[in-house]
Amino acid sequence: MTAISGATVLVTGGSRGIGKALVEELYARGAKKVYATARDASTVRNSDAVPLALEVTDPASVAAAAAQAQDVTILINNAGRAVNASFLDSPVEDVRTEFETNFYGPLLTARAFVPIIERNGGGHLLNVHSVLSWVALAGSYSASKAAVWSQTNSLRLDLLPRGIQVTGLHVGYVDTDLVAHVDAPKTAPAEVARQALDGIEANAAEVLVDEVSRQVKRGLSGDLGALYPQLAG
Repeated sequence: MTAISGATVLVTGGSRGIGKALVEELYARGAKKVYATARDASTVRNSDAVPLALEVTDPASVAAAAAQAQDVTILINNAGRAVNASFLDSPVEDVRTEFETNFYGPLLTARAFVPIIERNGGGHLLNVHSVLSWVALAGSYSASKAAVWSQTNSLRLDLLPRGIQVTGLHVGYVDTDLVAHVDAPKTAPAEVARQALDGIEANAAEVLVDEVSRQVKRGLSGDLGALYPQLAG
């Protein structure tokens, strides 16, 4: 079991949406200190949090953040972006941009903070994925989330003997600015945060927040036509 009470946590993308909700829920559960990161640290409005400037795609920025946060025991990789670039029609640079944030960002922060967490006696890493890790409906976004899902699974094996547990979080639409234009059922950020932290405290390998995530996960064992109806028949 991973204790959140008394822990020092770093949340990437901690100024809004899921990240903001995570910061609030962490303090509600007794976290000792929460670093809330953003490209512009002044956008972090939680008066209890420690604002920290971080651009997850920039190795120098990651190193600077790690130098300031040497007491971290839990790392939550929440920062992400949704370019949804087409593999055939969009500039290749758009695809690369999405991978820089959604795949290489969590990789850079994990490489920087794993030694810190280990020195502090072990702890936890949580990566925020998506239901689109498992179904390719959003071009480069789906691909980048599938890649970070695989990264998380590899890190789980690598970090187990180092006293660091790893959780992957999968969720469909969340009621944030990112999908304000989408007319579909959405999960409240506070509910995502609650289930994410339940997963950390239980050392869960995966947290499937909503029914769509659970349904798609079940569909991975079936024929492709189950996930992509246009291929059926």
